Amino acid sequence: MDKSVLVQYSAMKEEIKDIRRRIEKDRRELERLNKLIVVDSVTCGKKGKKPLRTVKVHGRPETAISRKEAALSMHLLQLEQRETELVELTVQAEEYINSIEKSELRIMFRLYYLDGLTWNQVAHRMNQAFPKRKYTEDGCRMRNNRFFEKNL
Repeated sequence: MDKSVLVQYSAMKEEIKDIRRRIEKDRRELERLNKLIVVDSVTCGKKGKKPLRTVKVHGRPETAISRKEAALSMHLLQLEQRETELVELTVQAEEYINSIEKSELRIMFRLYYLDGLTWNQVAHRMNQAFPKRKYTEDGCRMRNNRFFEKNL
């Protein structure tokens, strides 16, 4: 295993966020379409060039609703598949992080890769956990880079 597992894990989390955003958008649109009533004027026959009469037709946009329902169900299926993949990637990422010898690096990697914190937030958390040491954003990032340069 290598860094690609950690990068893939982060990317998968972002993809799941995007799919959830799309699902929410589809649900809002579907709710709006279900409340919508479409009105149109229709002519009933013609006598020469003039219509005999016009009638107003009321209805719901069924084709738009069915398309949006199909998109929603597809996004829900995608979300379920991606969440299953994410669980597998989580296990792989945790195994990789647990294989690192230094406890300090394991903590930093968990905070950055698994919890999705920025390097600045990682440095603050590390300073809280180890008050006698001084961690900076650049220091944490450089330790990460050195680890992967050494272990690749």
